Amino acid sequence: AGRIIITGSHGGLVGGAVARGLRAQARLAVFNDAGVGRDGAGIARLAVLEAAEVPAVAVAAASADIGSALSTYRRGVVSAANAGALALGFRAGFPLRDRLDGLI
Repeated sequence: AGRIIITGSHGGLVGGAVARGLRAQARLAVFNDAGVGRDGAGIARLAVLEAAEVPAVAVAAASADIGSALSTYRRGVVSAANAGALALGFRAGFPLRDRLDGLI
């Protein structure tokens, strides 16, 4: 709880299960958009986390390796952000690391 969680995992909602959005009340959660997919499937978790008051962003799959948190941190470019993350200054099209380093 209260930590920044960076994962290389997709931001999809696994099995559509809202309870599997995130197992911690994070300060910020970061995912890969996995190409976003049909009906925004690759970023569906962001809305669930917004409802749980957890700021969350996804980085573009073209910018970072899916499955690699280190690649997400080093090279990820934000592609989507929920309202909580927008309030923290995250914006689509900007490098994740630029804003993230300001929070650390």
